[in-house]
Amino acid sequence: MPVEPLPFVQDVAPEYAVAITQLIYFVASFLAVYLIGRVVVRPLFDRVLKRRNLDTHARKPLQKVVNIAIVFVAIAVAFGFAEYGNFLTSLATIAAAATLAIGFAMQDVIANFVSGVFIYTDEPFRIGDWIEWDDNAGIVEDISLRVTRVRTFDNELLTVPNSVLTGGVIKNPVAKDRLRLQFLFGIGYDDDIDKATDIIVEEAEKIDGILDDPGVSVRLTELGNSYVGLKSRFWISDPSRSDYVKIRADYVQAVKERFDEEGIDIPYPTRTLEGEIEVAGSPGAEHLDE
Repeated sequence: MPVEPLPFVQDVAPEYAVAITQLIYFVASFLAVYLIGRVVVRPLFDRVLKRRNLDTHARKPLQKVVNIAIVFVAIAVAFGFAEYGNFLTSLATIAAAATLAIGFAMQDVIANFVSGVFIYTDEPFRIGDWIEWDDNAGIVEDISLRVTRVRTFDNELLTVPNSVLTGGVIKNPVAKDRLRLQFLFGIGYDDDIDKATDIIVEEAEKIDGILDDPGVSVRLTELGNSYVGLKSRFWISDPSRSDYVKIRADYVQAVKERFDEEGIDIPYPTRTLEGEIEVAGSPGAEHLDE
């Protein structure tokens, strides 16, 4: 159905009057939809993100996506309202063909983009978290919709495609407010197991950072070739990589020093070789029995 020219352009030539009317409809409807999106939709989306406790840095890429979507919807509605039917059909055909071509050429980019959205929504980790995956570990410094940047503990910067992080297993030791650590202490077979267990528990209770509730537990878990294995399990609060390393090191050192004071041995692996060695054909071998 053709567009009826607006009253104030009816004095213009009919073909120009229709074109001017369509342009006015296009601009008016575009501005109306765009303003509604910015004034209503965008604030509602921001509230949803804040309720999910997303960091400010993490919200920015998602907000950009919403802004692009608002502009796209406004243009689509404006084309329809102005009855640019033929032009809109041609534009849609071209856009579909371009999207198909771009999709094949940018499969990895699209996969990383989708993975980035999942990281923002599922929150397997946040900026500042210590994460581990495959044979890598480090502190998350930046999360974008394509890559995540991780600073290793050797101060190396890893730029990791998001699809790598969402396609495998990620360990996030600091995701919760408490973390359980464990260490295997080896004592000699002749040492007193109960006495060693008491020492391990007592030294844990002296270390700042090790929780009293739940308390440390010690179990005999291994009977090695040269040692009896006592595994200590203990908890720390507000875990971070630095806390993990320091508390664990202080605890192990304290137990080692106490073992030394109490005469409890921490044996090292030993091997006994049995058999005979024959020497044949060497100079003077015939005189060995003389």
